[in-house]
Amino acid sequence: MLIEHSKKIAIVITAAFLFGLAMNFFLIPAQVLASGFAGVSQLISALSETYFGFYISPGILIFILNIPVLILGWFKAGRSFTIYSFLSIVALTVALEIIPVHPLSNDILLNGIFGAVLAGIATGLTFKFGFSSGGLDIITQVISKATGKSVGFLFMVLNGLIVLAAGIVFDEEKALYTLISIYVTSKVIDYVHTHYEKLTLTVITEHADEMVTALYQHSGRGVTIMKGKGGYTKKEKDILMIVITRYELYDFKKIISSIDSRSFTNISETIEVQGMFYREAPVLKKLK
Repeated sequence: MLIEHSKKIAIVITAAFLFGLAMNFFLIPAQVLASGFAGVSQLISALSETYFGFYISPGILIFILNIPVLILGWFKAGRSFTIYSFLSIVALTVALEIIPVHPLSNDILLNGIFGAVLAGIATGLTFKFGFSSGGLDIITQVISKATGKSVGFLFMVLNGLIVLAAGIVFDEEKALYTLISIYVTSKVIDYVHTHYEKLTLTVITEHADEMVTALYQHSGRGVTIMKGKGGYTKKEKDILMIVITRYELYDFKKIISSIDSRSFTNISETIEVQGMFYREAPVLKKLK
């Protein structure tokens, strides 16, 4: 457990440092907005300095903007997820405050692309280890569970508003560069984490009942149990099939491994799901 927490803390610090470099070395000097709350903080910072005569750093604004979102995440996205997301936000705020704003290039396109790549790696790492950098990550997951809309679609809509704002506050050209940057960020996140929004886990185990209970208590996801037999050993085992979102993958792998380290798990990409995938199971209200 201590090793696991240490690993996550190391990822928090690494991701915050990479995102800080992306913002202060590339995106902020070029006036290209990042995706999510980082872009919103850049926008508010620029507006406050231009129209009100005082400067608020994007790092401080990211922390302030995330306070209500973290409260929402505590109740809706899971406590472990929210705690590490909070640590990630604190680390990012510190990184943005201690890393100087220093442009490495005068080329806007280069700044936008390199900033997007670093931001995408940082965000993808946080997703890969079961938490996020806050902001839209939590908001889109909550809205997705409530409405059934895909996380990718919600990201596109909310980030589209950021691109529109960039065009209004800066100019149309900066908005186009922001659009390119956000697109590159999303592709890098997919590469680091996983491309598909939904995944299907097929688990072969001898501890089906215990595993089903643990997975259901964790997320409320339905599990289908099938009977199987080993082709070589002829030993009967249970086959579990679960459809999850990519954001749940890290926690699910940890739960499966902790219950049955000898289990066999196949992770496959799921293009579409029909049915009540997003409905919160009634039992969750009793277990919380």
